[in-house]
Amino acid sequence: MTDNIGFKEWANICEAIGTGVMSLILRKGGIHEGRGGFEFKHKEFFLFPTWFHTQGEKLTWQAPNPERFVFPPEDGRTSVDIDYFCTLEQVWRVTEWDKVAALAPHHVWAEDVIKERFVYDEDSCLNVALVRSYKLPERWSFPYSKSYGGCRSWVNLPELAPGWREALVPSVEDTTFAATKAAVSALLG
Repeated sequence: MTDNIGFKEWANICEAIGTGVMSLILRKGGIHEGRGGFEFKHKEFFLFPTWFHTQGEKLTWQAPNPERFVFPPEDGRTSVDIDYFCTLEQVWRVTEWDKVAALAPHHVWAEDVIKERFVYDEDSCLNVALVRSYKLPERWSFPYSKSYGGCRSWVNLPELAPGWREALVPSVEDTTFAATKAAVSALLG
């Protein structure tokens, strides 16, 4: 049985991953990640959309319907809508900027955002995850809890009704995903 774990990420990034526009997560980590910093702790997780007002300016792609992702601030948000589930396929800790820069065709973040994350502290690196995304059979909505707030990447979610896993639909075809996996693996080794 899967733990109901949510991975907090910008709403437009959730949509890009969930609709097959990209299959990468590039993460430095949140403030509350602990002494060891960020790590991909879970092999499976739901994409938990977050929002801040300048998100669109930091990406090279916009969701077709971005106004649906404009949530009230954390202290005023009342519900969470989740559309996508991911499996973690491979992870790299990349310490060379040239390799990070070479990933540009495979994601939608602006270069300055990625560079800022890469050089965020004395340990210049990024955690790069290749994920396979799936659309849930229907949108999963549940009440927002204060426990979802703050600068943390992973949150525990309520139980989801049985049967959802059998009805998952891959965001991209197997051959498309295999090509992305091969291209990213060739870049990162």
